[in-house]
Amino acid sequence: MPIALGVIPFGLIYGVLALAAGLPPAVAQAMSAIVFAGSAQFIGVQLIGAGAAIPVLWLTTFVVNLRHLLYSASIAPHTQHLPPRWRWLLAYLLTDEAFVVAILHYNNQERPLAHKHWYFLGAGLTLWTTWQISTAVGIFLGAQVPASWSLDFTLALTFIGLVIPALRERPHLAAAITAGIVALLTFAWPYKLGLIAAALCGIAVGTALEARQ
Repeated sequence: MPIALGVIPFGLIYGVLALAAGLPPAVAQAMSAIVFAGSAQFIGVQLIGAGAAIPVLWLTTFVVNLRHLLYSASIAPHTQHLPPRWRWLLAYLLTDEAFVVAILHYNNQERPLAHKHWYFLGAGLTLWTTWQISTAVGIFLGAQVPASWSLDFTLALTFIGLVIPALRERPHLAAAITAGIVALLTFAWPYKLGLIAAALCGIAVGTALEARQ
């Protein structure tokens, strides 16, 4: 529940940004229900607002969501005994927050594996419901918020607050600094292609430094 409460501001901000990018309310809400990936939705609506081409939109959101492959690989050994309908459902509900609580529960050896997917389901549905409601409220409020408030700036502050505590090792710090510098240097690139360049450069530097260590 504390994690679900932390999701609420993200949903509110997304709803406001989606309307500011020109999405109709129904489409903005549908994106939350179908995509259900906060960071991809944030970047997606910003690219839509900037008039980015569809291939750029797809590629950018794909790169942003690549981390879900790692989450899936970590969860897979615990869910391989489930029928396909369960695995598809849990894959849809897999988010950053759901992964954290689910993998901690799976790694608890004191509880039997047979029913742990119900815990995963409960966590995922709680976060999904919270995201849908907070998005709807954000969309409703979006029509009342003046564009001059520039609420999209709060998104940058939020992600900075999430990233800084994670910079505990030299490769992580090098990746963040590299990505930040490249993002600044490529800020004027069309369709926000600098975002992809910054992410790839940061990953390359961090991986290379980690390999040397």
